[in-house]
Amino acid sequence: MSSGELTTLSYVVLALVGRDGAAPHDLVRMTREGQRLYYAGAASKIYEQPKRLERLGYLRSERRPGRTRERSHYTLTRKGLVALRKWLAEPSTFPLIKSEAAARVLASDLATDERVVIESLRALRREIEELSAVIDADEVRAQAIPHRERQLRLVRSLGRRLLQTHLDWIAEVEGELGERHPYDPGG
Repeated sequence: MSSGELTTLSYVVLALVGRDGAAPHDLVRMTREGQRLYYAGAASKIYEQPKRLERLGYLRSERRPGRTRERSHYTLTRKGLVALRKWLAEPSTFPLIKSEAAARVLASDLATDERVVIESLRALRREIEELSAVIDADEVRAQAIPHRERQLRLVRSLGRRLLQTHLDWIAEVEGELGERHPYDPGG
């Protein structure tokens, strides 16, 4: 990170605000939709970022009509654009992967029957199907953002590859654990 006052989430928010700006609810919607594959963050944390970034001079807001009342719409300031460009030039690090499924597989030798772990991965398969549908929907939504078509296509490509890698891994786990014997600490 290039600044002590900016976090990774701050940069994600600056990137999502992008060239056209966004309201806080837009940012939360983006992270809840396809972006949830890439950006983790509670909605409350995302909602508070634009105000904080405005106080620090990285964003500016204006009031715009909403469905029921006026809403704040944030755009990048020069300071925000410079900070974002500086961050973009920094080396990317390998993503932190928080995987409950990997922890279950790691401990599967302690199960009375490893097939319970295989069964637990079935829910992950269903979630992967849902996320795949979200990526498909993102593809349609991206048509409304032609200036980011290439970038969104590349991010969707990463999402599809992550999902396929997980499906391949689940198949490997199913094959391996389906052959194992239960753990018995007494025997």
